[in-house]
Amino acid sequence: MIDRLQEGWSPEQIAGRLKLEGYTATVSHETIYAYIYSPDGQSQALARYLPERRKKRKPRYARTPRGMMFPLERSIHNRPDHIKSRETFGEWEGDLMIFRREHGKANVASLVERKTRFAVLFRNNDRSSKHFIAKLMNVMEPLPQSARQSITFDRGIEFSGWRKLEAGIGTSAWFCDPQAPWQKGSVENLNKRARRYLPRDTPIAALSNRDMKAICDRLNGTPRKCLGWRTPTEAFAEELRKLG
Repeated sequence: MIDRLQEGWSPEQIAGRLKLEGYTATVSHETIYAYIYSPDGQSQALARYLPERRKKRKPRYARTPRGMMFPLERSIHNRPDHIKSRETFGEWEGDLMIFRREHGKANVASLVERKTRFAVLFRNNDRSSKHFIAKLMNVMEPLPQSARQSITFDRGIEFSGWRKLEAGIGTSAWFCDPQAPWQKGSVENLNKRARRYLPRDTPIAALSNRDMKAICDRLNGTPRKCLGWRTPTEAFAEELRKLG
């Protein structure tokens, strides 16, 4: 458990993974939080590895239920079929790439357009939802409305401000089931490819916007079999031309 905390996993992710891997003795994420803030956990300073560190864990009843943050009507199971089939342009998936804690709070937001596999990466200096959503809106707003119709996320707390995204730039949000990252497989695949250039020990705060663009250009300039060996840059440009 401790090694996964050190890798930046949340207690919820650890508990879900233990269950998925078939361990006979599994624990809930609440039990993991209780251990982190126990005398043993405090002696090891485990709280410093949490995505959102706080001196004392709020009691469960005092926290906003995930069902209210991500209501049923926003479930991926209610997402229109044309998004799942990749028929329409402008349907994205989004995620955060996390790095070693000793490099600070900086992370990388990863976005991929589902039809063209066009990737967007940008540095994000804070994991708070308010900061992330504001940065995301700035990145996406220059695109035509039809090129940014929706984004599918997991249920990470950093995506809980999705209502501002919809109200601000008209982009809808959809959410995977809990502990089901494979439901946004396109961005998971992007993350794996991007890790070639951005391993977990990368000091993200030291990377410039030019560095991030160079990585995106390399990813988007690689021919893809699923695109008939076109590059994502070519496919994305073609879709933009169709919009006029």
